Amino acid sequence: MKRSNIDAMICRQEKITDITRETINKIQLDKLNAVLKREKERQGFYRDLPERLESLDDLKTLPFTTESDLAQKGGRMLLCSQGEIQRIISEQTSGTTGAGKRVFYTEGDCEHTIELFMAGLGEFIYPGSRTMVAMPFSGPSGLGELIADAIRRIGAHPLLTGNNKTYGELKTILEEERPDTYVGMPTALLSMLRMCGKGSIKRALISGDACPETVMKAIEKILGTPLWPHYGSREMGLGGAICCQAHEGMHMRENHCITEIIDKEGNVLPDGQWGELVITTIGMEAQPLIRYRTGDHTRIIPGKCICGSEVRRLDFVRRIDQSKSMREMDELLFQFPELVDYCVRSVGGKKEITALFISDNGEELIRNVCTEKNIISLDCRKAEWSDRALYPAKRMEEIPLSLGRMEPSAMNAQRFFAGSV
Repeated sequence: MKRSNIDAMICRQEKITDITRETINKIQLDKLNAVLKREKERQGFYRDLPERLESLDDLKTLPFTTESDLAQKGGRMLLCSQGEIQRIISEQTSGTTGAGKRVFYTEGDCEHTIELFMAGLGEFIYPGSRTMVAMPFSGPSGLGELIADAIRRIGAHPLLTGNNKTYGELKTILEEERPDTYVGMPTALLSMLRMCGKGSIKRALISGDACPETVMKAIEKILGTPLWPHYGSREMGLGGAICCQAHEGMHMRENHCITEIIDKEGNVLPDGQWGELVITTIGMEAQPLIRYRTGDHTRIIPGKCICGSEVRRLDFVRRIDQSKSMREMDELLFQFPELVDYCVRSVGGKKEITALFISDNGEELIRNVCTEKNIISLDCRKAEWSDRALYPAKRMEEIPLSLGRMEPSAMNAQRFFAGSV
């Protein structure tokens, strides 16, 4: 079996010939100390931390960085000039302050992300492939654009479909463009496959959303091949971990990111145990973060991958604060092959569902589920070609009772999934 592409990427970036745990640990410690030194010199956000650590084990003695820190003091975390900033991503967050996170990237940060995408996509996309990119496009250096750039560098052809096409438009793309690979969010992919069929799509990389087991199995059954999961977040440069041909977890970009898993008390857990993912982004030029609590729940898979790589691997990832009821709804509803997509909103404490089906008897199919979960079936109907997926993002809207039944477009969506790209 071929070793993960991430090994070759790290060797090329770090100008080394082979990767061992000792090599990775040295790269991480050297880069971490370089970040700490820059913080002291520039009087950055982390200026009060030690200028140097003697070992990676000392990292656990440093304080955590939180989402609140990033939202309120993200500007102070910059270690580059304003002129070096290539990309800024702003995200409005919930909470009493109303502050939104702002994450900054240099041209070098974006280039590293493209190289990671090339490593991940290169596991299953080949020169000449035609790849649907069903991700958001937001101008130069946006997520969709970086993915498309990586596909072009591989020698393949990206079909930039975005994530707001009607089912009719998607069917036309499948029939006329005949893509053989797909990059996008899992629920949106399943929605398209059930409504339009798979066409010539053979393989798919899923990202941007935690994938419920029911959804993953349904997609793999339709495609007849395993999915290629990818993990990333804005804070780590949009790309963080990729799947190799062993399909035994996702290899981290360890030359750019140190990973820890902690319990609820903040204690570092050994490999194999589940907890919250904490990242130290030693490879980020614009805004390196030290011990940032991601709010993502996962584990580091112990041992060496069967592909031969010693680069550490993440297991399945989901949001710690992800609604348990929403996860249950995904598992319950997507077991019905007739379901195309759905969303749920809460009105005065009671949940209402909007669902699209490929059959006329959708409400009859999910009536028992709705009764069990105290859900009022609001709008269950057969999907039409003019419809768009109710996802992305999977919505669970909290609507004050006094507002009654507002249209979904009038409400702010609350995302419930992992910090994937």
